[in-house]
Amino acid sequence: MEDIKNIIEALLFVADTPVTIERFKRTLAHSETKEIRDALRRLADDYEARRGGFYLREVAGGYQLCTRPEHRQWIKLFLQPNPKRLSKAALETLAIIAYKQPIIRADIEHIRGVDCGGVLRMLLERKLIRILGRKEIPGRPLIYATTKTFLELFDLKDLRDLPTLKEIDAYGNPVEKNMVSQLENQPETNGKNT
Repeated sequence: MEDIKNIIEALLFVADTPVTIERFKRTLAHSETKEIRDALRRLADDYEARRGGFYLREVAGGYQLCTRPEHRQWIKLFLQPNPKRLSKAALETLAIIAYKQPIIRADIEHIRGVDCGGVLRMLLERKLIRILGRKEIPGRPLIYATTKTFLELFDLKDLRDLPTLKEIDAYGNPVEKNMVSQLENQPETNGKNT
């Protein structure tokens, strides 16, 4: 398909979430993975050479067109978005889930030392976490994990891009260091232990 680069660019333009190679392959049925990757690489090179208003980034297991960070101030003025901030409790809960997933509510509450029901509902509503299923223990509690939206929000290709607990500990404030200490001292749950 000689026009594949332009077709991929059009698909990226209309997509509201990162597009995976598999999704491109389903849409471009006669295209091979190598051909799609080559087209994406050529697009990324074109955008970098032009240094226009946007670039192609690899994020959350897919590819997405994004505005350049250096234009942030003008975009904010134009859109005037209402910032949706996460509370300290929400950030702590999200960090625990990100580093200990899959994890159940009781384990999150054990680490935080407080009830997390409301925070978990809010994180689910914002699509930052998801329910993987139920743990096969008495009560069959829900198992939580992060989502692709979480990866997008924090500009991560995948969970391996999270800073290590040692990196956080080295740069964090006393409250963050206490949280890191709690995370490090918790046994691995992986949503499987009883």
